[in-house]
Amino acid sequence: MISAYSQYAWLIPLFPLLSFLILMAVGRQLKEAGSYISIIAMLASFIVAMLIFIERLGGHIEDYTWNKLTWLKLGSASLNLGFEITNLNALMLVIVTLVSLLVNLYSKGYMQHDERINVFFAYIALFTFSMLGLVISENLVELYIFWELVGVCSFLLVGFWYAKPEARAAAKKAFIVTRIGDVGLLIAILLLFWAMPNHAMDFSSIHNAFTTGKISGGLATLIAILIFVGAAGKSGQFPLHTWLPDAMEGPTPISALIHAATMVAAGVYLVARTFDIFQASPTALTVVACIGGFTAIFAATIGTSQNDIKRILAYSTVSQLGYMMMALGIGTTVAYTAGIFHLFTHAFFKALLFLGAGSVIHAVHTQNIHEMGGVGRKMKITAWTFGIGALALSGIPPFSGFWSKDAILAEAYTHNQLLFWVGLIAAFFTAFYMSRLFFLVFFGKPRHQAHVHESPASMTIPLVVLAVLAVVAGFVFTPFSPWLGTWLSGQTQEEHANIVVMILSTLAGILGIGLGYLVYIKRTIPSDLVSGPAPWLYRLLNRKYYIDEFYEAVIVKPLKGIGEVLHLFDTFVVDGIVRLISYSVVGIGRLGSRMQNGQVQTYGLAMLLGLLILVLALAGRRFINAG
Repeated sequence: MISAYSQYAWLIPLFPLLSFLILMAVGRQLKEAGSYISIIAMLASFIVAMLIFIERLGGHIEDYTWNKLTWLKLGSASLNLGFEITNLNALMLVIVTLVSLLVNLYSKGYMQHDERINVFFAYIALFTFSMLGLVISENLVELYIFWELVGVCSFLLVGFWYAKPEARAAAKKAFIVTRIGDVGLLIAILLLFWAMPNHAMDFSSIHNAFTTGKISGGLATLIAILIFVGAAGKSGQFPLHTWLPDAMEGPTPISALIHAATMVAAGVYLVARTFDIFQASPTALTVVACIGGFTAIFAATIGTSQNDIKRILAYSTVSQLGYMMMALGIGTTVAYTAGIFHLFTHAFFKALLFLGAGSVIHAVHTQNIHEMGGVGRKMKITAWTFGIGALALSGIPPFSGFWSKDAILAEAYTHNQLLFWVGLIAAFFTAFYMSRLFFLVFFGKPRHQAHVHESPASMTIPLVVLAVLAVVAGFVFTPFSPWLGTWLSGQTQEEHANIVVMILSTLAGILGIGLGYLVYIKRTIPSDLVSGPAPWLYRLLNRKYYIDEFYEAVIVKPLKGIGEVLHLFDTFVVDGIVRLISYSVVGIGRLGSRMQNGQVQTYGLAMLLGLLILVLALAGRRFINAG
């Protein structure tokens, strides 16, 4: 059965692109109307995405591909541009357009006093266009173009408040660190172009080449790992995670968009989109699973000691992305579905948490959770919706995060017990640092002087919508209703409920929240229980295991040193030779000009000296020949 709506999928990224062009051309003249253009464009994209998604849910719809536009011809090989709609990217289109629409609505209230508000909306439109283009790309080269454009947009938005040195530094860091991963992806694309039959780079040809064993062994492993390097850069996996927490210097709506639906989702989507390559290499799958599991617990422990509300949420994103990568690395169809499912639910509750944090920051004018307190009494909508997001992230049933995280843990329990226990411990830490954040921000006595009031409707309505989704989204794929896996993979999946895992994961979440309650509400456990007897451990976590300092000492400073040496060489050797030659020519010219002074005696002296030099030269030559 052929989809009636998929042929119009090209309109989905076109609407935000048109919005970007209009806002950049006449944004200053539009003033407040500029935000409505961006919102209307995203609404149009969301409607088309929903039509495609609903139609594909209704029955067995064939994948739709349009690739009639020839871009490059290299000998017998040609590279076409087009778009492709599958069940996977139909789901991603809904996630990206819905979250982007809500972020646009929220930004109208959050950024209303910013003098560059229309530039902000233009950048958001370009960012969304880039991500949507990436999602529907028909081949890997086209995907890479949009992949790089996503990186450029993140640079523009993280550094939007460029007057702040911290924002400029964070933007450069995000751009450079993610470029490291992009080099890996580029090399993988070049290897694929060299290895693929007829140099075909479309995803259908890649699927056929790797599932039939035409490319296997060491080459498949190398390509898969290089693709994962690119994904690790975008999705903040260890050791390329350091840019993501620093990106909090950008406006909060952008933090929500980056962490929920665009930048970091691109890495997980890339691994899922090229999953056939990873399945051809058990070694690559093991690497993905191990890095994902380590990142999950690594970032979760760091989150327990951070004091910036957005930075805590940033490390929770790194940790949750680790869960997704761990699921994809397990390699089974059910685990693959669980990873995508967690990407789906995480988009809603993480967008909710960041936008809720922005609502609080908007009211108290600080990001330090120790300078907040008692906010819940004056901001009830923000408090209730944020609490729902925190429970979903903590994996408490029946909120969406419980079902998706449990699906991952159940597969890890079956196939790799070590990864299961790592994920379970990370779940405990997640619940603890989210309860710590929630209790310090919304409960207790105010520790600020701000006149707190609820945010405007343009900010609270997206919070309510996301809170509803954070509750209900998990029910689309419970262990008792595995239709999503069948729909995504095309293979029938049976019920896979694991009561033991459900109980253990729920207990981990409850224990984490309970510990936070005893420490920060009842205060029966001192908050310095760890930092008191073991201050070194607290410093280790608070300084993020000194990874940034390690990079500074091992990479940044040596490179700066090499740069200084090269600068000195360029200044004193290369430029020195150039200056010596120029000064010599200038000096000879000045000497010549002095000699051309019109005085006969000077000319005579010059002739005499010239004749003398000529005589000496001839005499010397004869002497040499005679010898």
